[in-house]
Amino acid sequence: MSLRVRLVASDPIRRHGLTAVLAEAGHAVVDTEPDVVLCDSGSGGLPPESDAPVVVLADRMPRDPPAGVLPRDVSAAWLDLALRAVAGGLLVRAPWPRESSGFVPALEESPLTPRETEILTLIGQGMSNKAVARHLGISVHTVKFHLEALFARLGATNRAEAVAKGLLGGVIEL
Repeated sequence: MSLRVRLVASDPIRRHGLTAVLAEAGHAVVDTEPDVVLCDSGSGGLPPESDAPVVVLADRMPRDPPAGVLPRDVSAAWLDLALRAVAGGLLVRAPWPRESSGFVPALEESPLTPRETEILTLIGQGMSNKAVARHLGISVHTVKFHLEALFARLGATNRAEAVAKGLLGGVIEL
């Protein structure tokens, strides 16, 4: 899927590099009717109002984050995935260290076991309990057991809330 991306970057060298990354991923840089707006934090702020979701490349988490926020040194592959996710209506956040931002609580250590983290990641990818069980070679009952445990550890009441808390806390990445 090719996206139309409005690129906001005042540094010509940075703009050229980001344009090349976008072209390599098959995206077109446009000035009007973008699917996504990509804003480099060095450009002096966010672009004018747009109906398209905004992804910001920043050195730290902004206080009022847009649809997507990634570090400025993000890899081309992660940038491509983030743009596609935001264009599809998802929020994208990089796990930010606690000292660099007061906005997103980064977790020093995952509160989940490795198996719970694996199950939460698969749930975040849209798998049902039955699909997770098949994928991991365990019973559906065991998946439910792990889900209840991870809900309790994350303070979540349902799957969506658990995935959201896992993503915001940096426990999982999708």
